[in-house]
Amino acid sequence: MKKIPKSFQDLPPIRVRREPPTISEAVAAAQDLADEIEHQVEIAAGLIGLPADEVRPHVLAAAKAKPDRTPEHILSAGSPNRAPRTVIVERRTRPPVIVERRGRPPIGR
Repeated sequence: MKKIPKSFQDLPPIRVRREPPTISEAVAAAQDLADEIEHQVEIAAGLIGLPADEVRPHVLAAAKAKPDRTPEHILSAGSPNRAPRTVIVERRTRPPVIVERRGRPPIGR
C-alpha cells in the first residue's frame, strides 16, 4: 500500500528559537571584527541588545586578558632532532563542471 505524502500545508509551522549570545561570546566576536575598543563595545552591545555602558567593562577586561595577535601558522610535530617546520595550507578551487542536459533525439522515420 502506498503512503500519501503530506503536503507542507498540513505540517505545523517551523518554530525558530532565538537565543542572544552571552556577553563573552559577543565580546569575542567583537574583538575579531574590530581593533578599536569603542568599536568593540558598540558591536558587542548591538549583538546582545544591552546598553554600551553595561558591556564596556567586559570588553576592557577581555582586552587586557587577550594577548596581541600573532600570525597563525601550523607547526608540524617533527622529530626531536629537527626544529618544527611551518606548513602553509592553501585551498585550490576547481572550475565548476557544467553538465549539458539534452533531450532524446527525435526518432527519424
